[in-house]
Formats: sequence, C-alpha cells, structure tokens
Amino acid sequence: MQFGIFSVGDVTPDPTTGRTPTERERIKAMVAIALKAEEVGLDVFATGEHHNPPFVPSSPTTMLGYIAARTERLLLSTSTTLITTNDPVKIAEDYAMLQHLADGRVDLMMGRGNTGPVYPWFGQDIRQGVNLAIENYALLHRLWREDVVDWEGRFRSPLQSFTSTPRPLDGVPPFVWHGSIRSPEIAEQAAYYGDGFFHNNIFWPADHTKRMVELYRSRYAHYGHGTPEQAIVGLGGQVFMRKNSQDAVREFRPYFDVAPVYGHGPSLEEFTAQTPLTVGSPQQVIEKTLSFRDYAGDYQRQLFLMDHAGLPLKTVLEQLDLLGEEVVPVLRKEFAKNRPADVPEAPTHASLLGGARKGADAGREGART
Repeated sequence: MQFGIFSVGDVTPDPTTGRTPTERERIKAMVAIALKAEEVGLDVFATGEHHNPPFVPSSPTTMLGYIAARTERLLLSTSTTLITTNDPVKIAEDYAMLQHLADGRVDLMMGRGNTGPVYPWFGQDIRQGVNLAIENYALLHRLWREDVVDWEGRFRSPLQSFTSTPRPLDGVPPFVWHGSIRSPEIAEQAAYYGDGFFHNNIFWPADHTKRMVELYRSRYAHYGHGTPEQAIVGLGGQVFMRKNSQDAVREFRPYFDVAPVYGHGPSLEEFTAQTPLTVGSPQQVIEKTLSFRDYAGDYQRQLFLMDHAGLPLKTVLEQLDLLGEEVVPVLRKEFAKNRPADVPEAPTHASLLGGARKGADAGREGART
C-alpha cells in the first residue's frame, strides 16, 4: 500500500499572524514538503492543478520535473490533471516526457477540477464537463498505446497519422487514477479502462464514499478486469496532529474556522464527526484511517492533505515528521494484516512493465503452440 500527501497549492493568509506568503514562497514550500515526504519514508507526492488565484500550481509537470531531479524514490503524481480543459495531446507528451526524466516515478490523476470559470478560459463549456472528460481521456488512452493515431471527435480538431512524442517509457504509459468526489460517470470511466479510482473523501461522509467505491468495484468486475476486490482504489484524507489531542484541536481551530474550503460552516467538532478529517493525536489518526477499510475495502493508496488553510511551512514539516515516524509505519503493518493474497499492490512503473512483459511472453508462447 502506498502512503503519501497531496497539495492543492493554496495561498492563504495565516489567521494567527495575518501574513500571506508570496507565490514564490508557496511554490518553494511545496517543493520542501515533497522533499520532506521522501525523507520521512512516504511513497507519493501529488500536486493539484489550478489556473486561478489563490492557487499556484498551474504547471504540474514543471514542479514535478524539478522535484524528480531532487529525489530518488518518491513517486510523483497529480491531484488532479484537468482532463477537461487540457489538450489530451499535450497531456500525452508532457507526462511521457516527465516519465522519462523521472525514470518511471510518475502517475497521474484525471479530474474535472472544482473551478467553473476555468472552462471558458480554455475555450470549453462547463456544461460539457463530463463529456469532455470521457472524450479527452479516450483520446489520451490511445495516444499512449498506439504509435500512429487517426481520430475525430467533438471537442478538438481531428488527428491524421499523428504520433505523440516522446513515446511512453519502456512502452508502458503512466498509470492513471480517475479522481471524483460525486460523479458516478467518472467511477464508470475508471472501471471501463481498468484504471484506478481515487475518491477524495475529505469532505463527504463514509456512506457516500462507500457507494462510490462499491460502484467502481462492481463495474470494474463487469468489464472483466478482475474481481471487485482486485480493483485499484485510492482515498484522500485530512489530518492535523500533535502529541496531545487537546493541543492539536487548539492549534488547528483558527485555521479550520476560516479555511476557504470549509470555514464559516460546520464546527470543527461537527466536521470531524461527519467526515474523515482527524484532528488529534497520532493514535487517533491511525484509528480513523484504519476505519476507512471498513467501507472502502482493501485499497492501494492513501494520500493526506496537510499543507492548506494558511498553515506555516514549519508546522507542515512537523506534521510530516509525525506522519512518517509514528503513523505510517503502524498503518503499513495494520493494513497488511489479513489482506487477501489476490488483492493487488499499488501499481508502479516496474510492476506495469513486468505485467506487460509477461503478457508479451504469454502471447509468444501461445503463437508457438
């Protein structure tokens, strides 16, 4: 199972000091957080993609390429890549290039984002959001798997004898997660292709997450990719920790109360009771995270949101120390207990390459017989 962090890259004033970091400071902080993630033994760093204030990560491949050059083991991902407003040809080429530079330590999460105005900024209609996600990914899927593509659709100009370059590393495209909070069409899309489904359950109650994951698992089996239990599932999470739970609540409350995504709404206590948000001790984080398996089944990737709402970099790095030293080692051990042998591990470039080679060998053996 993979553990990591994802960032939305918001530039938010610190409510305890009133200071707002500069864009440069926030970008550099995201890099420092990624480097810290590798240092403390996490597996994944994922960056969002936004094209509007108060966010800075408008160019994920630029950031991830820079991080790739400064890390050795960390798997680099997105949270999300906007499949609706990016040209699929550009996605195919940008992420294949990143895949080569990072020696395969790349996957990505397709999503529609949560900012309506981005659609007209990139010449698209938000009313076509789901249709754009479906058509654009169908093209991207082909561009990474076919050397020469002829294609015509509704939302971009046709392609004639087109080859995207560079080709995927070792002929193996980056693994794709389809991220969604509430859209069954995206769960269906992930299942159809046999891709991963990531439910960012930081805002929704467990019963909603359960329904979405079960839909994906059942449709994954329907399309013949394996049993429902073999589907590839990722979950989001959100934590703030101190050694003493009362200290965690006291320190995090002012950030929660004015956070852009949920401030001025439910109380901290209400939100933690109704959603996966955990504010407390490392042991409380462990217990809450382990409970995700009760409604999502055995899953492959757990990412935490930790650097938002104006939290200073020093505090975030302290959180990562606690996550890497006290939480994740226990989670690895506990999630491994009673995990069925036929539940696959999280995909990596190495595992996907091995699967491709086995398939090729089986094909050659079949041809000989």
